[in-house]
Amino acid sequence: MNKRFKIESVVVTEPYWLSVTFGDDVTLDIDLSTIVEKNNFLSQLCDATLFCMARVSEYGHEIVWNDEISITGDNLRAEGVEQTGGISHERIWEWMYRNGLTLDTAYEALGISRRMLAYYRNGEKPIPKHIWLACLGWEHNKGAHKGLMKQAA
Repeated sequence: MNKRFKIESVVVTEPYWLSVTFGDDVTLDIDLSTIVEKNNFLSQLCDATLFCMARVSEYGHEIVWNDEISITGDNLRAEGVEQTGGISHERIWEWMYRNGLTLDTAYEALGISRRMLAYYRNGEKPIPKHIWLACLGWEHNKGAHKGLMKQAA
């Protein structure tokens, strides 16, 4: 398991807020209010008593509240990174999926090494802003190129 996603401890700091320490000694304060609002399966967490029961699962893979509700470490890390202004590894996964890219076609599109893209995609290294902007630029250019092709036809 990637130590960046392993959860070492969790503290409920206020309603909908968790302070989560991960295996690489990074602690993130994470606001779950939007996630709880958007996902019906988490609606039970509106109960403050239940929310305060957050605990780390036996192997540190997730935060659990009861037998029905849990959130995995990689999702919590991604949310925490995004809330602090960073770019989470999940954005790379979504970009690749949205554009039908494999690891090989994605690293070529970005002009970086395959290994570095794998590090970003797996959350092993933080994604620099210029890499994310390159993803967006590539996607925009691809869409603009398709529009030109349709006009020419």
